[in-house]
Amino acid sequence: MESAAAYILQRAVEKDKSEQYTMAKALYEEGAAILLQSAKDQKDKRTKNHYLAKASEYIDRAERIKALIQEQKLSGTYKESTKIESGAVGYGYNSVFGRFLDAAVTQIKVEDPYIRAFHQCQNFLRFCELAVQKCRSLSKITLITTSDPDKFNQMARLDELKKSLASHLVTLEVSYSDTLHDRQIILSTGWVIKIGRGLDYFRPPEGKMVLGYSDLELRPCLETTVDIYHKPNAES
Repeated sequence: MESAAAYILQRAVEKDKSEQYTMAKALYEEGAAILLQSAKDQKDKRTKNHYLAKASEYIDRAERIKALIQEQKLSGTYKESTKIESGAVGYGYNSVFGRFLDAAVTQIKVEDPYIRAFHQCQNFLRFCELAVQKCRSLSKITLITTSDPDKFNQMARLDELKKSLASHLVTLEVSYSDTLHDRQIILSTGWVIKIGRGLDYFRPPEGKMVLGYSDLELRPCLETTVDIYHKPNAES
């Protein structure tokens, strides 16, 4: 547990230094929780107090980051950027932006011109699955995309997903645009996630029985950038 905490907190410091504050905050909190659990299980008083002191230090830093994020959100200046290198793993949707999908999110708008081919519709399905699990107050997802030359299959896939989401009390609205270029996810809480390649930033799997075929956290990525910022007037 101590090794896990050290690894997580090292990543937290790296994200902190690169001003990826929302990720740093989540990692500080995760690492501190492990230290607190380690302290609880520790019989040596000196070691126990050391863990408690370090956990308190990282919790304090997480709270200061939380205040900084809130201040920059209100002023409309918050922004963080991540570059995903070609072949990198560990950048599934949950790792990249899952921390913004929470109970406060009631509506999500996805603008992505490439939700057309079967694997791209699968990517959108995975995104919807994550959103439904994490956004307990979610009532609506809006998708704006371009139409596939084989539009019948595209519409059939999205209609099937629409029915499935409806069983979870989430409405899916789909519209098509011939001029759509930008790729972004807009949350009702004001967070905007812009991914250079949209949701389709993964390499094709090398087989059907390989790691990463189902779990995108293990799938090698294509090179892309992710910019996340907050619109203070967009909160619902």
